[in-house]
Amino acid sequence: MNDNLIFPHERVDDLQLQGLKLIQNPSGFCFGVDAVLLADYASKTIKKNVHVLDLCTGSGIIPILLSAKTQAEKIIGVEIQKTVAQMASRSVKLNGLENKISIYCDDLKNAAEHFGRSSFQYITCNPPYKKLGSGILNQADETTIARHEILCSLDDIIRVSSIILKPLGKLCLIHRPDRLVDIITAMKHYGIEPKRLRFVHPYPYKTASMILIEGTRQGKPQLFLDPPLYIYEKPGIYSQEIHAIYGREELQL
Repeated sequence: MNDNLIFPHERVDDLQLQGLKLIQNPSGFCFGVDAVLLADYASKTIKKNVHVLDLCTGSGIIPILLSAKTQAEKIIGVEIQKTVAQMASRSVKLNGLENKISIYCDDLKNAAEHFGRSSFQYITCNPPYKKLGSGILNQADETTIARHEILCSLDDIIRVSSIILKPLGKLCLIHRPDRLVDIITAMKHYGIEPKRLRFVHPYPYKTASMILIEGTRQGKPQLFLDPPLYIYEKPGIYSQEIHAIYGREELQL
């Protein structure tokens, strides 16, 4: 391991997937199960040799997971926070993935200008979930930026995606169920047809806490509802599908 890539306040997590590792800052925003679920859901329809863009890439967890789960030719992550983007770049270098993954520090609203129109076959995004309300927030805080729509909105993400996706290219998001109407409305408005939808439940007897949705630019209207995904079978026992997604028998989230 190259210790020069890891700062004293950081830790290195073993992703338990093809020897991949991720640098994280424990005092900042660390990835959760939502990033793992998004990478797995997207990997089902990412074709060989395509170019993938991950918006709001954060630590770079989704590009790094997709590098192992797909045969994409190139994966690019865009992150607006400089220190977070630099950390993601160091994780890419730590894994020797510089030829496959690139991290850019930029506002995603500049993506069309930076990459050009119709330049990607697939876009993923694990966006800030919370609308910006009237509460007092530290708008410079890394965790606050990751959780709230301070620097970008859901509309920004879908609008920009509609510009830089190739025709029939796909956008895949994970979000909260209470934003589903907003997501579908924005997708339809910007010419992205919702095609796959999956509800994620903490338990079989609980209401959904997350949704996975994939839309196709200029796609034909037809939405397929995938079977629900349950995180736990019962308290303390993860579902078999979660074990399979993480790729190991014993699992600690």
